[in-house]
Amino acid sequence: MNKFYFVLAILLASVHTSRAQRWAVKSNLLYDAATTVNLGVEAALGRRVTLDVSGNYNPWKFGDARLKHWLVQPEVRYWLCESFNGHFFGLHAHYAEYNAGGIDFSTDFRRNRYQGHLYGAGLSYGYQWLIGRRWNLEATVGIGYARLWDRKYPIAECGEVIRTRSRNYFGPTKIGLTLIFIIK
Repeated sequence: MNKFYFVLAILLASVHTSRAQRWAVKSNLLYDAATTVNLGVEAALGRRVTLDVSGNYNPWKFGDARLKHWLVQPEVRYWLCESFNGHFFGLHAHYAEYNAGGIDFSTDFRRNRYQGHLYGAGLSYGYQWLIGRRWNLEATVGIGYARLWDRKYPIAECGEVIRTRSRNYFGPTKIGLTLIFIIK
């Protein structure tokens, strides 16, 4: 874990000393549509490299249906032209805690809920369009890995644990249609 803090300190120091320093705040419109409160910050580390960090939080419960979670997803991006414009490739990590169930994805997911956490990493591709002097629009997709640990409960409020498990997931790990405001 100390290596993580060391790398993070170097990245933040690079942001502070970069001549091409630009900052942006962002919101993923797809998460907004799913009632998930989200906010991202992106900083240029150089002409073609940025650090994007997004946080997402969904505290809501709708009857028996719930998709409660919080997620943090940092990403280092390499831009093919210049930062905040055009094509980019990214390397992202993610950590989340969740309590989900009562949703009609499947009979099992409708009758049960899953409470646990996950972590992992992946690769992404995206594109940003300049839509105004300080406004951009971004489309992003990512694939990768997540390690999940959870407990399965009946949908009832105080149900007993049905099972505990851990599992590996490979597949989509990121999707976004993001509105961005460039601070400078």
